[in-house]
Amino acid sequence: MFKTLEEKTEEKAMVQFLERFTDYPFLVKFKNSEYLIGEGEPTFTVNFKKAIPIADLMKSTSLALGEAYMRGDLDIEGNLYEALDHFLGQMGKFSTNESALKKIMFSSTSKKNQEKEVTSHYDIGNDFYKLWLDETMSYSCGYFIHEDDTLYQAQVNKVDYILKKLHLEEGMSLLDIGCGWGFLLIEAARKYKIHGTGITLSHEQYAEFQKRIKDQGLEDYLTVELMDYRDLPKSGYQFDRVVSVGMLEHVGRDNYQLFLDCVEKILKPGGLFLLHFISALKEHPGDPWVKKYIFPGGTVQSLREILTHMAEDNFHTLDIENLRLHYNKTLLHWEKNFRDNIEKEKTMFDENFLRMWDLYLSACAATFHNGIIDLHQSFSNTITYACPSAVCAVRINIGFLIFRIEGGISKDKCFLTSCICIGCCLCLCTTCTVSLI
Repeated sequence: MFKTLEEKTEEKAMVQFLERFTDYPFLVKFKNSEYLIGEGEPTFTVNFKKAIPIADLMKSTSLALGEAYMRGDLDIEGNLYEALDHFLGQMGKFSTNESALKKIMFSSTSKKNQEKEVTSHYDIGNDFYKLWLDETMSYSCGYFIHEDDTLYQAQVNKVDYILKKLHLEEGMSLLDIGCGWGFLLIEAARKYKIHGTGITLSHEQYAEFQKRIKDQGLEDYLTVELMDYRDLPKSGYQFDRVVSVGMLEHVGRDNYQLFLDCVEKILKPGGLFLLHFISALKEHPGDPWVKKYIFPGGTVQSLREILTHMAEDNFHTLDIENLRLHYNKTLLHWEKNFRDNIEKEKTMFDENFLRMWDLYLSACAATFHNGIIDLHQSFSNTITYACPSAVCAVRINIGFLIFRIEGGISKDKCFLTSCICIGCCLCLCTTCTVSLI
């Protein structure tokens, strides 16, 4: 079949555009022609069944290529994840016209709109999520202690790790902001006999969590509410501990301080706060394709801006930990599970959706692998402790990461202040047992 002049022109323009991505060699195929981009043996092949207008690529490279893949106008020959890992590592060369994408990139942060955005992702069906998540129904980064840990074990590890960091004791109150399907609170109630409250905007998660509470006989320990975090201060609740795992991405840059203000208002003096969130090195509005199709309104925050906002609420950061590669491995497990269950998923969604979701899981795995995005856990409290006798002063140096479960944190506490002994070598109180790290 002969190409029209228009097709030849579009093809040439596309090849010229793609020639900026030369870090890893790859092959580009059109109807009856092919081009090598970069030098050396190609690591993957992009087969274009239909040319993409150069104007679309310049407006948003991510959106143009993502939509083409969803429509089936392009396919990847070879491993999708590996191709994306090579290609997305060069995202700095993408074109994005933010002014032309205002509606996608900068959506409203009102309660009504953010609830709509959250439910558009999380309320597409519990049965769907159960196909590719593990038995815990944890939709966040796992923690792989051992190379051969299963996805289930990694999620159990992650929750155990978080609960140990929170230094829970029987009878304490724990709030989970963005509680998902509730596994963290269920484990906290079972293992530590705490009284926990989870809040979510997802009706599907709310219903499933309620069912799990009843099924496990935890009605005396746990409650779940459909609630926006902005309503917490007027709820009258006060908590010993607050945790939020994978929810901050839905808050929006304009509301980071408001979110932390709300946490500070419901956290008891001296309480502990663990924030688990996806992050980036620098502040940016996000990826257009992800914001349009996967997480409307979603924003990846930088670590530095969150720490800056925390300081305004007198949060003292005790520890920061990066679990980026753990999320890469988690996503690869999810992607495999998704593909293994594709026949069942075809009864739920059309081909366009399934290609979109496969692209989403593989692309996210790639971006965590090559460092485009990170996964941080920050651990904070709201007070600087000092013994009444002025003999003891636990001082925190933010440049010295002092909290590590694996390093053997002391479980002893100062009897005068109930502060956790963190083994920083700066405590002069003889009543504390210091565990050196």
